[in-house]
Amino acid sequence: MLSENLKNRLGQLVCEHQFEHALDYLQASVRQGIRWSKKEIENYREAGASRIGGDPDLPVGVEWPLDSEGTPMTFLAQLRLSELAAQEESSLLPKEGMLYFFVGVDEPAYNIEHKVLYLRDEELEEAHRRLAPEQTSLEEQFKGYRVEARSTMEPPNYGYVDYELVEDEEHDYEQYEDLCFELTEANSNDLAVMFGYPATQHGDCEYEAALQMLTGAEYNYSVQDAMKQIAAHLKGDAHKAEQEVRDTLLLLALDSDQEVGFCWWDAGELQFFIRKQDLLAGNFSHTYCSLYSS
Repeated sequence: MLSENLKNRLGQLVCEHQFEHALDYLQASVRQGIRWSKKEIENYREAGASRIGGDPDLPVGVEWPLDSEGTPMTFLAQLRLSELAAQEESSLLPKEGMLYFFVGVDEPAYNIEHKVLYLRDEELEEAHRRLAPEQTSLEEQFKGYRVEARSTMEPPNYGYVDYELVEDEEHDYEQYEDLCFELTEANSNDLAVMFGYPATQHGDCEYEAALQMLTGAEYNYSVQDAMKQIAAHLKGDAHKAEQEVRDTLLLLALDSDQEVGFCWWDAGELQFFIRKQDLLAGNFSHTYCSLYSS
């Protein structure tokens, strides 16, 4: 749900781009997100800042996550949640503490081994730079960048948008993309987004994630089959199954980036999902990770 300020901004931009025909659709479908963009190369002189790539700041008693083969996972990001306090976000995240993201081997592109770790502020008092083990799940070494957050409007992308509602005789998809660019205020320093729309061609990422998190079953690229399995898991409650999919949220999407060294297959996107119920409970132990590449 968009804040009042962002709703007003949305209406203003829709009018400026003469997309009034799609206003109702956009008001219902634009998500309030958070984008993280590169600020500067990390120098590690101060522990505890938000960082993507490089090495994490971890307390002494926290063990480095391992994959199923016993190999240390690869560190991807640490995000200081108190830095979001000034952002107009939906208050789903804890107000303090740090989120850490680690990943295992990124093959195949679904159900990727990973670890999302949440530590509260009191657990971070003794945190300091922890050098990555010599060998981790991914062979690449990523350069660390400090990142800063901003609140954004995230409209449906090409995999999710209803073309019939945004296009008319006077407006085509390219003009919609121009509007999207202004809504997100996208720039070349953007590295990650939270609570937006995942990159995909088919608009079914939440079905895959919900199916795996709820039932442990593998997605066969049929939305209908996934809904039947989810509903069966919920004792036949189809409405509850639909709500579960709606409440499957994009916790973090990491874009490929040459400067950091991220390259997810063919310059794709690495995606982490979480159930809204778990997010509200501060439970980050039950998440799903997949990868999209065109």
